[in-house]
Amino acid sequence: MRTLRRLGVAALLPMLLLLTGAAAAAPDFDVEQVETRLEEGTYFMDANVRYDFSDRALEALENGVPLTVEVHIQVRPAEAWIWQDSLLDQRLRYRIRYKPLSERFLVSQLPGERGRTYVTRDAALAALGELRDLPLLSPDRLAPDTDYEVQIRVSLDIEELPLPLRPMAYLYPSWKQSSKWTKWPLTP
Repeated sequence: MRTLRRLGVAALLPMLLLLTGAAAAAPDFDVEQVETRLEEGTYFMDANVRYDFSDRALEALENGVPLTVEVHIQVRPAEAWIWQDSLLDQRLRYRIRYKPLSERFLVSQLPGERGRTYVTRDAALAALGELRDLPLLSPDRLAPDTDYEVQIRVSLDIEELPLPLRPMAYLYPSWKQSSKWTKWPLTP
């Protein structure tokens, strides 16, 4: 009987740990502002994203683990059904990493390792959230009497973490960070 109780407690312990982890889920990212403009025959977009990384992700970053975020952008008719194709379906990837020898943070757009360096983590996170002058599409692809919207979602790409960290990222909710889909009008 005691053996059964021990097995029962042993089986409940991982479930309790998972529930505790779920209760302490990571804060979400937030797309705070999006503006579009028509310039020289192309729609461009500026956006501000607030990245509130979990403590685990920030600890990994401080220890030299690069974090990759994916910005998913779609342009769709405002009244489109979910199965209708988007006029634009684009995924942009950005990386933030800490360089311990120079004690600087590097923010770069992928592919590539060129980017800008920042002295503080807060400055690097602010720069990571500033998306400027992103070309979307030309106005000749838009129907004249239809309203369009830009839909954006940002997420932490755990597939880009180093292999030894991935199992932990799959198990802990603090690594599954993303924003909700946000919708913004496509205006000239």
